[in-house]
Amino acid sequence: MSNTSPSAAEIRLARQENPKARERDLSESLGITEAQLVAAHVGHGATAVTANPDQLIAAAERLGEVMALTRTLSVVHEKVGTYANYRSGPHASAVIAEEIDLRLFPKHWCHAFAVEKEGEDSPRRSLQIFDAAGDAVHKIHLRNTSNHDLWDDIIANLKSDAQFDTLAVQPRQAPEGPKSNHDKLDILRDEWNRMSDTHQFLRLTSKLKMNRLGAYRIAGEPFVRALAPGCIPTMMDRISESGTPVMIFVGNRGCIQIHSGPIEKIVPMGPWLNVMDPRFNLHLRADHVAEVWAVEKPTQRGPAISVEAFDKHGTLIMQVFGVRKQDKDFVPQWREIMNSLPSLEPEAV
Repeated sequence: MSNTSPSAAEIRLARQENPKARERDLSESLGITEAQLVAAHVGHGATAVTANPDQLIAAAERLGEVMALTRTLSVVHEKVGTYANYRSGPHASAVIAEEIDLRLFPKHWCHAFAVEKEGEDSPRRSLQIFDAAGDAVHKIHLRNTSNHDLWDDIIANLKSDAQFDTLAVQPRQAPEGPKSNHDKLDILRDEWNRMSDTHQFLRLTSKLKMNRLGAYRIAGEPFVRALAPGCIPTMMDRISESGTPVMIFVGNRGCIQIHSGPIEKIVPMGPWLNVMDPRFNLHLRADHVAEVWAVEKPTQRGPAISVEAFDKHGTLIMQVFGVRKQDKDFVPQWREIMNSLPSLEPEAV
């Protein structure tokens, strides 16, 4: 970030001069955050609104069919559907609808805007939420089929008293990196064996002063298997070819978004590996994948198995599970795909 940030007028001019640039790319070129780029347009197509997820998700439910977007530096997850079945909580909330399936962490919902831009045929409208550092947490994009007639009323209800075209942000938190504790390895393996639910895993690693990747690096088989980092395209092709339904989790500090079902159209494009299905898109920077692990965790419904990808900093990029059937976590077709993926060669460890 530059010590001297451009003015709001300069940011708007840069946007006009680079109409096709992605928000994140443009903001980085200007030395600002994406939230500051959007804030510069308050009064010029953007309105500051409450960042409270209780109110924002209630608004999203009124909008009908929309596109939900959650992203990180390495992956973008887009789902078309309707927001419904919202469950509020002080530390974690959830949207558990047929197509839009989210886990929300309200403390990271710090800044929000309603954004309206000119489109070729009609306005392009969205609700955009950012964390304290100004990075995007979640976005809700209206489609042609959305309830556009409710937009003005929704924005009036959400509108913040403070309408400023500048925004103060906090420094980004540094990636945690893998944390292992070899002294607790026996305890890790013993308690891993006795898990009855996958949600117990993070509590276990926290208790042992580890994190997810740190635990994977020392646990060994049968709990984990290190896979070749380049196996993700092969995995996605095999999921597509077999029609195996999967759950694909992508998340940042403020939101985890989940796709459940098959994937069909895989389109590689440069460093990007894309799923381009009618109601689900995934855009993965395959070159960001530094470690991949096949993971098995016991549950009351049978073993839950996943393939999990991490970047060079040890940050989780995405997780893929089989879609359980008849209240069973074990999915034989998914295990076959996972077992077919190449292991990391020992000399490369």
